[in-house]
Amino acid sequence: MATTAAAAPPRKWMQVPRPLQKLFDTFPLLAYDVNALPARAQSATSGDLPTLYVFSTDEDALLGAPSFNPSCLKWQAFLKLAGVKFQILPSTNHASPTGALPFILPKRLAPTDAPSPIPSSKLHDYALKYGTSNPPEVSALRLDAYQALLDVPIRNAWLQALYRDPEYTDLLDRFYITPASSSFWVRGALRHQLCRAAEVEILKTGPGGAASTALSLLVDEDAVYRAAVNAFEALATLLSESKTGWFFGAETPTIFDASVFAYTHLMLQYMSDAKGEVEEDEGSIFRSRRLGNLVRRAGSGELEKHYSRLFELLWPADSGADLFNHKA
Repeated sequence: MATTAAAAPPRKWMQVPRPLQKLFDTFPLLAYDVNALPARAQSATSGDLPTLYVFSTDEDALLGAPSFNPSCLKWQAFLKLAGVKFQILPSTNHASPTGALPFILPKRLAPTDAPSPIPSSKLHDYALKYGTSNPPEVSALRLDAYQALLDVPIRNAWLQALYRDPEYTDLLDRFYITPASSSFWVRGALRHQLCRAAEVEILKTGPGGAASTALSLLVDEDAVYRAAVNAFEALATLLSESKTGWFFGAETPTIFDASVFAYTHLMLQYMSDAKGEVEEDEGSIFRSRRLGNLVRRAGSGELEKHYSRLFELLWPADSGADLFNHKA
């Protein structure tokens, strides 16, 4: 009788092929630490004040003006609300140790100190630890529900307008393209790259992504802006229920107030009619894509009043705040 060969041991599902395993044993993978900041960044850091790195211009940074980037402006505003004294310097995502702005470098306690950067994910705790005042905390359940309005429909409208609407090409160039390169070809490639990245973000989060074929997706611009209108209305309604004028009835502004301000400030300053007129016909608003007008129309003007009140609190008139009101 023929004998059967011994069964081969079962292969593991994720078993690495022997040649590759031998290669990895000879040259093991090595995970490097986060890149250190260049020496010039450390030398630019003040020994007296922490330095917040944001999207900005040299002139605006010197004035302490609001950043033109919503994420940066949110934390710039919240740090000021918490009473943290800091200076700001213009930067880019490529210069950030974490690949994203903003981040803060604590002040140097000695000339030879090289403080570690604090990423945006830790700025809330940093503000509460080093600030002179403690902004009220908001229930996580309520905060998450309304934060979603900012993170999806309002952010999508901002991405659609700034990065994909030809009406704001000059503004996009002013903020991100022209400072990056003097090359016509590089600027064109970067503009296309940013437009495509914004499109992907909108399609990923929706509403506004509608399948046209099996191989392509199209952004439904009207759906994007209508979702933003609904979000603004919800925020205006929430604000109208507050007896203090701040969200959730807080006695003083919270991190959510700073988050809303980061969008309303930029939309009112850069994406509204020159005369600040509010169009009555909804269709004309969607055609003009003027997000500042949508902010003004929400509710009974609660969001615009909230913006003005918070702007005057953080950048009072005697600080030269009138210099910050740049139009596109």
